[in-house]
Amino acid sequence: MKIHFLGGTGTVTGSKTLVEHNEFRLLIDCGLFQGIKALRDLNWQPLSIDPSTIDFVLLTHGHLDHCGWLPLLVKQGFKGKIFCTAPTKQIAKLILADSAKIQEEEASKANQEHFSKHNPAEPLYTVADAEQVTSFFKVVEKDVQIRLSEDCWFSFFQSGHILGACSIELTINEKVLVFSGDVGQDDDVLMYPPEKPQKADYIFLESTYGNRLHPQNDVLLDLEMIINKTVERGGNVVIPSFAVERAQTVMYLLWQLRLQNRIPTIPYIIDTPMGIKVLDIFNDNPKWHKLNPNQCEEMCSMFSMISDYEDTINAIYDKRPKVVIAASGMITGGRVLSYLERYIIKPENTVLLVGYQAEGTRGRKLLEGAKEIKFFGKYYPVEAEIVLVEGLSAHGDQLDLLNWLSELTQKPQKIFLVHGENEAADTLRTKIFDTYGFDATVPLLGQVVEI
Repeated sequence: MKIHFLGGTGTVTGSKTLVEHNEFRLLIDCGLFQGIKALRDLNWQPLSIDPSTIDFVLLTHGHLDHCGWLPLLVKQGFKGKIFCTAPTKQIAKLILADSAKIQEEEASKANQEHFSKHNPAEPLYTVADAEQVTSFFKVVEKDVQIRLSEDCWFSFFQSGHILGACSIELTINEKVLVFSGDVGQDDDVLMYPPEKPQKADYIFLESTYGNRLHPQNDVLLDLEMIINKTVERGGNVVIPSFAVERAQTVMYLLWQLRLQNRIPTIPYIIDTPMGIKVLDIFNDNPKWHKLNPNQCEEMCSMFSMISDYEDTINAIYDKRPKVVIAASGMITGGRVLSYLERYIIKPENTVLLVGYQAEGTRGRKLLEGAKEIKFFGKYYPVEAEIVLVEGLSAHGDQLDLLNWLSELTQKPQKIFLVHGENEAADTLRTKIFDTYGFDATVPLLGQVVEI
């Protein structure tokens, strides 16, 4: 059996792991690379494996870094099934359509304003390409065994990361391979704790926070202080947020603060059309999260929900202090750029970061103290206060990842650490050995391993 590490190695994006056994080829996730240009350029490169020779895709969840390359996989000849849970299908459809729309819009804007070196600038894929993927999805229930061939079957089990997110137990020729996908926190506000694998010969474990522990801070208190401080100086709080689960978590926390009268009665805005649609997915899938329908309804009633861009412009120019949640979470695109274009240059405002900021993203640059930030072909001085509230990540920290391994009944032959920057993955490798004596390794992008 051969394992091809086609993405999600040395970085937290572009997740793609290909399993090859005899003539059988199976792809775990098919994500988009994000961050520094060298990584983004990889999205334009063909796979080392002809997509038409891949039999199936198993999709752990619907985030862009795990599903965002599917339109190209299909466009380049993939004809198999894409297995996923029902919420993952709903979320992936939204995210792919949104990704394609943003790419089309940015290419159009670049051509109109001539700030791209490409002439003409073109999207990586179109909305029509994204729509083609839908017919390939095959929904399966978690904890149900699905046979793919005589000697190969798999099942999904809950990973606690976002709605519908699962780990995968894959059995091929009596060898058990477990792919973690992204592992959530054990005490997440909205998601149930991740389920742990019981047995595995080989494990492919994410390592996003492999070298970090989430602080044991009072997140509600942090949000309360940041919002009140900003409002007192007449400013706005802009929260760049992932539209799936992170936006809903922030909504829930703000709702709790309002119920306790700890933050003022000002406009609270959700400006992410996709994030608003995800609220419907929450209502459609109550068994996947902790909120009941009444809580969902009451929480949503606190927020103004913006879909039309005209309303975005009106909100931006509304002089009242406000709190705005807008995509994208790492400030790589989306509505949040329109707010930052006007707000980041004013010291009374606050940009509140609430999730992981990958290398090369605008979010990471702000976190590292950048004095200026570039978007829409222009540089803007960073005068607004930049604040990070830790502990809100949808990813488990080092302790959560170690705990995820705690119920294995036998020593795995090898653990491959993926979906992490090199330092995080290597730190986790050492920690796994010190804790359990398990042999872990950090594969390289493009590496092929025989097992």
